[in-house]
Amino acid sequence: MKCTPLVTVTFSVIAFAFHSHLALGQPATAALKAPVVPENLQVPAGNALYLKTHAVGTQNYVCMPGTAGPTWKFLGPQATLFVTTPWVRGEIRWQVATHFLSSNPAEGGTARPTWQSSFDTSTVWGKAIADSNDPRYVAAGSIPWLLVQAAGYQAGTGGGSALSQTTFIQRVNTSGGVAPSTGCDESAYGKVALVPYTTDYFLYQAHGRR
Repeated sequence: MKCTPLVTVTFSVIAFAFHSHLALGQPATAALKAPVVPENLQVPAGNALYLKTHAVGTQNYVCMPGTAGPTWKFLGPQATLFVTTPWVRGEIRWQVATHFLSSNPAEGGTARPTWQSSFDTSTVWGKAIADSNDPRYVAAGSIPWLLVQAAGYQAGTGGGSALSQTTFIQRVNTSGGVAPSTGCDESAYGKVALVPYTTDYFLYQAHGRR
């Protein structure tokens, strides 16, 4: 179906507006509410929530020798992050970032979880500094909730900073993602398990940053 000029312009305006909002902070940033989390996962004062996303993907593990025998070792995440916005008669999900493992140039190439903007390729690498399996918060059979501190960042195409402004990230409302309990023995060394998971990532920036 061929788009009319009006439709083309309309969608171009929407995309531009949404991109602009992400570059400056999610629409209605003041209305965003930080999640209720265990005390050790609270973000330090001086940081403000600017983006809430929902992620769908896998937590990846590889079967390797361990001190107690063959074991599934965490390899890295692979996920797509979305935001949900009101749409004509419902809601629409926009892909805003991808999440994966990559080398952090700020740490000499150390492998770190990575979040990269789908709009301007700006990137933040993170290091988990606290976690929680508190059953009052974390669902049974789910990976822990985390507090992640930025360990490196990189501006995107044309100097974009949609995500490179990030200082802290909270991983909450996790579902799934736990390493398999079977399937790893000496005959399976090198085997990779891709375990589905979902979570919400809350991103923060220094207070007053625009």
